[in-house]
Amino acid sequence: MPRISAFFGVLISMYHHEHEPPHFHATYAGKEAALTPEGVILVGDLPPRILRLVREWAALHRQQLRDNWTRARRGRPLERIPPLE
Repeated sequence: MPRISAFFGVLISMYHHEHEPPHFHATYAGKEAALTPEGVILVGDLPPRILRLVREWAALHRQQLRDNWTRARRGRPLERIPPLE
């Protein structure tokens, strides 16, 4: 699973040829959640503080996440997205 960003111990990844709806995976300290670019959790869970950070990051990079989803669906390399600072 290609890592597209990392910040504060959170790894953000996206699979190629993944099922709809568009989403990314956030992993932190053994916990994982799949979220839409709008920050809605599809499956999994994260600690509340980490979830807030991931949602803040996603809001800043929503279009880049959507663009990467399109790349992934086409089997193309994914672009790195800047971390939350």
